[in-house]
Parts: sequence; C-alpha cells; structure tokens
Amino acid sequence: MKIARIETIKVPPRWLFVRVETDEGHVGWGEASLEGHAGAVEGAFGELRERFVGHDPFRIEDAWQVGYRGGFYRGGPVLMSALSGLDQALWDIKGKALGVPVWQLLGGKVRDRIQCYAWIGGDKPEEVGEAAAGRKAQGFKAIKMNATSEMQWLDTPASLKATVARVAAVRDQGVDAALDFHGRVHKPMARQLADRLMEVSPLFIEEPMLCENIEGLRQIANMSHVPIAAGERLYSRWDFKRFFEEAILDICQPDVSHAGGISETRRIAAMAEAYDIALAPHCPLGPIAFAACLQVVAATPNFAIQEMSLGIHYNTGGHDLPTYLADPSLITLDDGYVQVPEGPGLGVVLDEQVIREEARSYASWSNPVWRSADGGFTEW
Repeated sequence: MKIARIETIKVPPRWLFVRVETDEGHVGWGEASLEGHAGAVEGAFGELRERFVGHDPFRIEDAWQVGYRGGFYRGGPVLMSALSGLDQALWDIKGKALGVPVWQLLGGKVRDRIQCYAWIGGDKPEEVGEAAAGRKAQGFKAIKMNATSEMQWLDTPASLKATVARVAAVRDQGVDAALDFHGRVHKPMARQLADRLMEVSPLFIEEPMLCENIEGLRQIANMSHVPIAAGERLYSRWDFKRFFEEAILDICQPDVSHAGGISETRRIAAMAEAYDIALAPHCPLGPIAFAACLQVVAATPNFAIQEMSLGIHYNTGGHDLPTYLADPSLITLDDGYVQVPEGPGLGVVLDEQVIREEARSYASWSNPVWRSADGGFTEW
C-alpha cells in the first residue's frame, strides 16, 4: 500500500482538514488547524507531498521522523501543525485498514469514558453563572472561562476581586471552573491573582503567564497551590522538557493539531507521567482534532480532563457551525463524559460532501487585535 494523494481543505470557521488517500482506496483524515495561519500550513504541505506521496502509510513513525527532521529546520507552530495533520490521517488509515480504533494500536484503552469540559463566555458574575448553568444542563460538570478580559501591568485590586467573584458564581451552580489567563496577565498581577484564587479553588489556571516567561511561571508555581496548566503554544517533547524538569506544570496541554499529532502527543504524555504531571489536551478546534484527542487519552494513564471541541454539535459556544460528522451520535456527552469511541481509526465518520460544500464558503480568518484602554496592544 502506498500514499497516493495528500489534500488540504480549508473549512469554516478557521480549520484546515487533511485528507490522505492510498492507492488501495483507504482514506484517512487529520486536522492541521493553526488559527489564523491556514495558508502558511498549507504551504508546508508542499514539501510533505513531495516526501510522502508513494510512502508506505503504515510506517507512521518513519514518516514522523522524516517529516520532523528531514527539512533540517524543525519545530515551530507551522511545520508541527502540518506534520500533526498528516500524522493523524496516517493513524486513521492504519486503524481503518486493520479494523481497529487507534487506541487499540496505542496499547489498548485504560478507561471506558472520558471527562470533558466546555468553554463559557461572560464578563460579570451573573453572566458566567448563567452560562455555567446552561453548560450544566447540557451535561457538563466543568467549564473553562477567561480569567480576566483586560488587566494592566499594574492594576487595581478591584480587578482581582472581580475574577474571584466570577469563579464563585460558577461554583455556586455546582460546576467546576478552570481559568484561562491567555498569557495576557503580567507577573505583578499574575502572582496576586494566583494567590487570591486559592480562596475559590479553581480546577486549574491556564497560561498564567506566557510560556516564554518561564522564570515568572516558576515563581507562580512556587508560591501557589492552584494547579497550573499550559502547553498549547509548545510544539514538541523538547519544548515541554524544561517545564517538566523544573516542576512548573501540574497539567500539560499539548494540542494534537499543533504538537506533532497523535504520535508526539502520546510521547509528551508519557514524559509527563514520569514527572507526575497530568495530560489535558488543548482542543478548541474541529471534530477531527477532538476525535484524535479521544484516541490518545483513551490509552493514557495520566489523563485528567479533555477540552470539548467547538466542532461538536451540542457544544458550539454560540457559533453556528456545521458538525462535519456523518453521524454526530458517535460522540455523545452523558453526565460530563463521552464514551471511548469504538469505531476503526479515529472512530468518527466524516461527511465529505458537507466538508467540500462548506469549503466553498471558507473566508480567510485572522486573529483579532485587542487593545487596552490606553490604546496599547494586549493579548487575545
């Protein structure tokens, strides 16, 4: 069997699907979505096609090593996202060809169901409380929300109180809350906020500072008892290595569409287990990425909780998104959990007709530019 075709398809709202077809007619799907940079990732596929059309699709590790190391320059979001999409598709092909789910190829499942959380919006306590109640009605037991919409380098203590009040409002609904700082909070306020949040025991705080500020993250880790999560902007086991060695993280969040696909996410999880760090994959993307995450975490002992994709029909976060799934019932939330998929490959069936129809209406998407009250740029 040989790879006959590698195709990329941009679909709304901002996702890049990868379709790999073999000369024997097997089709595998992956997702190489890198929000705001779909064109750059598409460009990286030019080289991947040259290397891998004609390659044995079952030699997944060989493809990963050649894809990662063969271009001399390696790593980074663009190259790793392209490699991620190809890797997912090859695992999907192998599972389908052998008639087993990917988790079976990874050693078999270690759990039967997977706990998930959903995103909520809202700036005021009453808004997030209402949104949390809505997620609870959908079956979620945990949510994630912004820690703060905007915070100056040195800000008023009232801003700290507002964040604590929002967490308390979610907890009042009987729902656990994780807080995403988005790396937008600078060290003086991040330390204070992490300290104050111990009052309300959030599930975890995500990116309390950007990962390039490793010294600041180390300080927060040394002074706070709140679990710290990060990793969506780390792209390989080598990127995670120092964070593990310095005991900065409690939860690692590689993105299966950015961090080398199923193969590398699995390796990052195994490294994390040796440091008693949990895995909670980042996944605000489409249904293929989510399906790939489910395959990894089903076979990962140190898994904690899974972010639910926006591309799942009951979790659109207010967006009118097509599911792209021929049978959405294959992924069903029940009491905060989804069952481990039992189907071959990634365990989902894509509706290719819908994918190609929606691709016609794809519009280029760029990350929004946010500015603070003084007009200065601030993180998304």
